[in-house]
Amino acid sequence: MSGALEDKRTATRFRILVEIADRQPAVSQGEIADAVGVTSQAVSEYIRDLVDDELVEKEGRSRYRVTKEGVDWLFKEANAIRRFADHVTEDILESVQEDAAIATDDIETGETVTLSLRAGLLHATPGDDGPAIGVATTDAEAGTDVSVTGFEGVIDYTPGRVTVYQVPPVRDGGSRRVDESTLAPALDDADVVVAAGVEAVVTLRRMERDPAVAVAAGAVATEAAARGEDVVVVATTDAVGRVTDELRDGDVSYEVADA
Repeated sequence: MSGALEDKRTATRFRILVEIADRQPAVSQGEIADAVGVTSQAVSEYIRDLVDDELVEKEGRSRYRVTKEGVDWLFKEANAIRRFADHVTEDILESVQEDAAIATDDIETGETVTLSLRAGLLHATPGDDGPAIGVATTDAEAGTDVSVTGFEGVIDYTPGRVTVYQVPPVRDGGSRRVDESTLAPALDDADVVVAAGVEAVVTLRRMERDPAVAVAAGAVATEAAARGEDVVVVATTDAVGRVTDELRDGDVSYEVADA
């Protein structure tokens, strides 16, 4: 664990070193004292110790600079703090937070439920037969929303597929150049259809298929695929790069095809 999380002195030392790095080389000990919540005399003593430990070097009156060793120490502490924060948010808070699910049957408060993803939405079924379970914190009738906490296990699902179909820009024919017989089967098989670009929207409207969204197509496709939905993105060629960038950032597998 980070030393900054284990004792107050190391935590104060960490914060003062961060403030020096942020303000260097002209360092006001009074401003650091205000930011950290200690006295100016205490800041002076901490800085003297940091200089002695070769984490900070003095360049003149009120002029300090963090050394390479100081930067390395900050990185080490910051990484340890981040790992601890990840542990808290992912391993601890995830198990005590509450989330909403759709009840597949009548559920009573305190009842154990099995969790599953259906059509991209969390569902709760009475019983503990599945790999992921939780505890209902509200009563719910079948088909209504229920609050669930105490999550255990991993929801069993397969990430969705994303196919990006390119539509030529209007200067090259736009929607008029689309082979609807090629695109139609893909639209029929998709759980979610989104569009990026005017030509893409017009293409879908000509096929009597309004997209779920016509903005933030990459973000929506990423989220839907992460929830097990198969997605078709119809995108103007000029917009394909922005869409695929977001898919890669979201670690989503995809393929690009011509429409």
